[in-house]
Amino acid sequence: MAFKAAAIQMCSGVDPQKNAADMVRLVREAASQGAVYVQTPEMTGAVQKDRAGLRAVLRDESDDIIVATARSLAQDLGIHVHVGSTAIALEDGKIANRGFLFGPNGSRICTYDKIHMFDVDLDNGESWRESAAYSPGETARVAELPFAKLGFAICYDVRFPALFRAEAVAGAQVLTVPAAFTRQTGEAHWEVLLRARAIENGAFLIAAAQAGVHEDTRETFGHSMIIDAWGKVLASAGGSGEAVVLAEIDVDQVKAARGKIPNLKNARDFTLETVAAEAEGVPA
Repeated sequence: MAFKAAAIQMCSGVDPQKNAADMVRLVREAASQGAVYVQTPEMTGAVQKDRAGLRAVLRDESDDIIVATARSLAQDLGIHVHVGSTAIALEDGKIANRGFLFGPNGSRICTYDKIHMFDVDLDNGESWRESAAYSPGETARVAELPFAKLGFAICYDVRFPALFRAEAVAGAQVLTVPAAFTRQTGEAHWEVLLRARAIENGAFLIAAAQAGVHEDTRETFGHSMIIDAWGKVLASAGGSGEAVVLAEIDVDQVKAARGKIPNLKNARDFTLETVAAEAEGVPA
């Protein structure tokens, strides 16, 4: 079965209402070009590094404008809308970096909370501590859609291949990595990581990204991509500004790729030993 997918590239600011309006315009553009599955980037609702400023606009999911808008869009357009993620207020005072998938009737199919927290110190002085404000997810998910089985991840998750392998073993044919990659890490690793996750799992991969210089002065890498099950980049965007990236996805190619290189079937359990070197001059 084949279907048309779209990755929406955005440059979200600090105002969720404006970001929701931008999302509506771009998702409608993708649907007008035939997309039946549309993915938005990580932090669609607000890119805001000032935690106090972010908390001021946070809502729980029942009152979140991005969630309500995506649900309405899916129903109005009769498509699947995947909000890559948006910040959701939790009862314990922390935040969920949560993705949402809505079906053509407006129903919420599932959510996914980012599992791996971006706690890093980069060479250019950037320092990030997501775990200080965000509550990590604990559950990987695969959604069975009419046209494909879809696996979920968000941004930093891409550096943890076991997550993608578990989803592929569970039947995922399309993997997703909505993101807000920093420019420094994106230039070094974005494409190679995405293509590696697609290749090693014999799966399509869709990655909608934030791109450009944001209102909060953060700079994200962009280059939203759709990659096939053999690791070929089918479509991609530039490094700044909005874009709608579209590609035809034929899930039969997943079966073909996994048939050629059946590494999912060939994987074996193993043990690991650490062996100390013999002291110099002492015979083995």
